[in-house]
Amino acid sequence: MGLHASPSLAGSRRKGPRSFWAPLGLIGALAIVGLFLAVQVEAAGPPTVPGATFIGSDQCKGCHEDLAKKMEHTLHSKLLGTKLSHTDLQRRGCEACHGPGSKHLEDPANPAFNLRFGKKSPLEATDKNAVCLQCHQRGKRILWQGSPHEARDVACATCHSVHAPQTGKGQLQKATQTDLCSQCHQVKAMQFQRSSHMPVKEGKLTCTSCHNPHGTTTEKLITAISINESCTTCHADKRGPFLWEHAPVIEGCLNCHQAHGSNNAPLMRVKQPRLCQQCHVETRHPTQPYPVNDRKVFNRSCVNCHPNIHGSNHPSGVFFTR
Repeated sequence: MGLHASPSLAGSRRKGPRSFWAPLGLIGALAIVGLFLAVQVEAAGPPTVPGATFIGSDQCKGCHEDLAKKMEHTLHSKLLGTKLSHTDLQRRGCEACHGPGSKHLEDPANPAFNLRFGKKSPLEATDKNAVCLQCHQRGKRILWQGSPHEARDVACATCHSVHAPQTGKGQLQKATQTDLCSQCHQVKAMQFQRSSHMPVKEGKLTCTSCHNPHGTTTEKLITAISINESCTTCHADKRGPFLWEHAPVIEGCLNCHQAHGSNNAPLMRVKQPRLCQQCHVETRHPTQPYPVNDRKVFNRSCVNCHPNIHGSNHPSGVFFTR
């Protein structure tokens, strides 16, 4: 028999179900996806002030002198309405964000004639964010749509301040990232106070060292491709590959460690040997209460004998003893 398929088999293949994308080809499929994304962007356009015309930033500063003074040293002030502006929108200055101001000048008390972004703003979070995304839609913000924060109606102005930022980098509402994030993530902030914790309060790490609050393709807004990849960015000696690998380590660091902080060193979820005995209930190491002078609880417990618990490259290290 030759290598060619039989006519009946070939015919059955031709008559089988075809993918929706098959008749379109790769270029056609990409064109449809691009069209869909374009429609999505069009639907999420920024709000407008009907019938209003641009009057220039000087008119705005004449009434809002206090806000203009606060904003003098910010990045927005150095870019919007200056020679550094790259687009027609940026050259509008204040009106680039707040919309054309002619109607607001006629009736300052009417909130519909001035786009506001504070807590008292009548705008929805989606509308507020659409204004910011006119410029800030690339880089780390490219996955904002559909991200956990966007899905929970978090506005850009919830975390960032244009007129009175407390930080030079990121223009945050609070003096530190921890202070800002802990307003919502209170449990995680509390974990940093435990005896064994990530060095965040010491200033060696920040929330964005591991997370991208604007959106990622990974769980928990991790910036790396996986939690293990994020951890081994600093803990490179635990990366491997190893000759003898420990299965829970390969699966995920969080099987044994608590990321933000723990009362068990080093960031252990449960104190040893109880942590190890959740999987290892062998007859030689029975799961039972131990006296305080037993070697299984003394000093580093299980790791006294199995020091290379993350993995071993020794030919005789199958039990991570060397």
